[in-house]
Amino acid sequence: MYKIIKKKVLNPQIKMLEVEAPYVARKVQAGQFIILRVNENGERIPLTVADYNREKGTVTIIFQEIGKTTMLLGSLNEGEYILDFAGPLGCATELDGVKKAAVIGGGLGTAIAYPSAKALFNNGAEVDLIAGFRNKDMIILEDELSEVAHNVYITTDDGSNGRKGFVTDMLKELIDAGNKYDLVIAIGPIPMMKFVSKLTKEYGIKTIVSMNPVMIDGTGMCGGCRVTVGGETKFACVDGPDFDGHLVDFDEAMRRQQMYKEQERKSCENCRLRGAN
Repeated sequence: MYKIIKKKVLNPQIKMLEVEAPYVARKVQAGQFIILRVNENGERIPLTVADYNREKGTVTIIFQEIGKTTMLLGSLNEGEYILDFAGPLGCATELDGVKKAAVIGGGLGTAIAYPSAKALFNNGAEVDLIAGFRNKDMIILEDELSEVAHNVYITTDDGSNGRKGFVTDMLKELIDAGNKYDLVIAIGPIPMMKFVSKLTKEYGIKTIVSMNPVMIDGTGMCGGCRVTVGGETKFACVDGPDFDGHLVDFDEAMRRQQMYKEQERKSCENCRLRGAN
């Protein structure tokens, strides 16, 4: 059992939990994930670690309430427990030798991009962080981002926060202004990662994306999390979740992501926790 130490509502759809998990906190690195199960009747879901504190023995997860399990997870409060919290899983993001990086988060992906930006910043790299959201009300972690980046650029689809446009627009503007990036990290919706990778390929900039396909066991045995990278089948849970964005078959990943939409819809309809705070 893993105790919830802190709970915070980041926006109407996204919540943050700080969980007491000392063995995970001791080993986890930026880019890795955990698989949790809320209770004995629950499904297993993967969540990328948003932050960790080795001294306190805690791991922070940030999630959007879009399915039955995340709704149930969001209904838990401080002092309550999560049944299973396994990790760290996957490969850590490779950040050695990076001098200047652009870290890009789209929506909830901003929470996943945060630990990579933090690790780069702590390693002495110059970090530009770009975060994109639908509107001003959906913005998360603005203060935290400013502490781990030299420059933070926030865009919204509707311009309600001042800068209207997509993260790709902002990235292109920065590159064309003369910024020489060793690395671009893009984390968020698959279409966003696809178009960031398409842009950086034109400029010859190394790009890492974090893939989050359907995942069951987290050990590579089920094959549910397969992605095609450079024409080869890879398993996101053991070979990733980070991959070369210029080699990922994003169109296939998007098709696979839609496979269980009907089952997810029915599960949510049957969930009495919909709308719970």
